[in-house]
Amino acid sequence: MAGPDIGTMTRANAAAWQQVLQRPDVRDRPAPGVWSPLEYACHVRDVYLLFDRRLAQMLAEDDPRWANWDQDETAVRERYGEQDLATVAAELADAAEVVAARFDSVRGPQWDRTARRSDGASFTTLTFGRYFVHDWVHHLHDVGADRP
Repeated sequence: MAGPDIGTMTRANAAAWQQVLQRPDVRDRPAPGVWSPLEYACHVRDVYLLFDRRLAQMLAEDDPRWANWDQDETAVRERYGEQDLATVAAELADAAEVVAARFDSVRGPQWDRTARRSDGASFTTLTFGRYFVHDWVHHLHDVGADRP
């Protein structure tokens, strides 16, 4: 995957989540300890928001270091499973467009800028973008949205 494809792929992913959020089982957990499709959608929305902030930081600062994000703690604190479907759908679409536009703005040597997570993992803008795509592609698979 090329960096310039990330924005387009993000928009397509957001559209797929709109379909997921219309499913009748959207609030149902398939097994104890496994998120419902709604909880996954909330997580993806928050991934879009987090990655946008981190990408902005990568483009503005030299080799920033990011604090840890505990996604499970966020899901509990924000009550993902209780959120309003229409609100989540709108926020997810908006967040996707913002991060997609930011990835669309990356040019030439900006793809080689670096950043590090608190666990020491290092990324270039390109590898960061690939990691970002992997996350939400995987979550569509988790909710069965990548199967007919």
